[in-house]
Amino acid sequence: MASNPNGNSKLGFAAAVFLALAATASASASAAVSVYLWKRRKSRELESRIRELEASLRSSSEKCAAERRGRIGAQQALRKAIAQPRLENSEVTSYPMRPIGIVKSCFSTRNGTPRQPLIVPLARASLVFDASLVPPASLEGLEGYSHCWIIYVFHLNTDLEKLWKETSRSKFKAKVRVPRLKGEKVGVFATRSPHRPCPIGLTVAKVEAIKGNTVLLSGVDLVDGTPVLDIKPYLSYCDSLPGARVPSWVMVDSSLAVASVNFSGHFSSTLADCWAVAGKSSMYASPEELQKLIEEVLSWDIRSVSQRNRSHDLPVGEINGKASDMTSDLDNLHEDGSDGHEKAPLHPTDIVYHLVLERFDISYSIDPDGNVFVEKVSLPSDIPDNNNENIANQYEE
Repeated sequence: MASNPNGNSKLGFAAAVFLALAATASASASAAVSVYLWKRRKSRELESRIRELEASLRSSSEKCAAERRGRIGAQQALRKAIAQPRLENSEVTSYPMRPIGIVKSCFSTRNGTPRQPLIVPLARASLVFDASLVPPASLEGLEGYSHCWIIYVFHLNTDLEKLWKETSRSKFKAKVRVPRLKGEKVGVFATRSPHRPCPIGLTVAKVEAIKGNTVLLSGVDLVDGTPVLDIKPYLSYCDSLPGARVPSWVMVDSSLAVASVNFSGHFSSTLADCWAVAGKSSMYASPEELQKLIEEVLSWDIRSVSQRNRSHDLPVGEINGKASDMTSDLDNLHEDGSDGHEKAPLHPTDIVYHLVLERFDISYSIDPDGNVFVEKVSLPSDIPDNNNENIANQYEE
C-alpha cells in the first residue's frame, strides 16, 4: 500500500498540538492546585492567628475585670476606713479635696459682697477651671441650664487657722450673729454664715455663657479669688420647693434694705475719669453700667452688725484714714471709740464707708433713715488688678 505523506504530516501536527495543549492544561492545573494549596495554608494561618487573638482578648478582659474588682474593693475599703473613726484618737480622717477652679469676681473684698445670691443681678464673675483637672468637654451641655449650683471654700474666713488645730482647741462657736436679727445669735447650722466647722459654701448663679474652660456668671455673691470645689446644674423640678418652711426672721427683708441710693452731682464725671484709666480691665462695658452695679449693691445695707451699732453716738474728732480692709473709716477707731484726736460729736452722715468693686473704691455714707449718699470714687494704689481684661467683651458676645 502506498503511503500518504500529507496525511502523516497532518497527523503529526495534530499530535503536536494535542501534546502542547495537554502540557498547557497540566501546567494550568498544577498552578491552580498550587494556588489552592497556598490559599488553604494562608487560611489555616489566619484562623490560627484569629484564635490566638481571641484567646488573648479573653485573657485581657478577664485580667481587666479582675483589676476592676480589685480596684472597687480597694476603694470601698478606703471609704470604709475614712468613714470610721480611728480607734487611737477617735478622729475622722479628712477627705482629700482640692479646688478645680477659681472665681474672678467684681467684688474685690468681702465687704460689699452680697449676703445671698441673685439679689444683685449685675454682679458678675467668671469661673475659670484648671484645664489639667477639668477638660473643656466637661462643660458641654451646661449652657442648656439657666443656673448652676456652686460649691466653694470660704477662703477668706478668719477662722481657717482653727482647722489645723486639735478639735479640743479649735473652739468653733456653736452660735453666730445674724444680721437680720440685728446681731442676735442662732445655731451656725441654721444660718449660711462662713464661720463653720467646715468652711464650705453653697450658692446659685445665673449661667451667662461658656467660653472654653470658663463659665461666665451673674447674680453672684462670691468674692474674687474664691476656690471652687464643684458645680452642678440647677434643676427647677426638684431644687425649687414651693412649700418649704423657713423661720420668720429669714423673710424680713426690710431689715437690710435701704431707703434710697443717691449719687453726688460730680460722681458720674469722676467715675468716667477713673474709667478712662481702669475701664479696660473691667467686667462692665461702660461707667454707666458700673454705676448701676454700685446702686444695686448699695440698695442693701452691706455694713456689718458691729458697724451699724457703732454708727450712732460715737465721739470722734477727725475721720480721714482708710481701713486696711477697705470697709469703713470706723475701723480706724480705738476700742473706746477714740482715734487719738480731740473728741467731737459724730453725725451718722459724717461716717465714710468704702465699697471696692474691681479697682474702684467708692466712698459713701448712710443716714439714720437708711438713705445712702454716694460721694466719690477713686482708684487706690493698694487695690490689686483683678486681671479681668477682655471679660466685658466676653459678656457682650
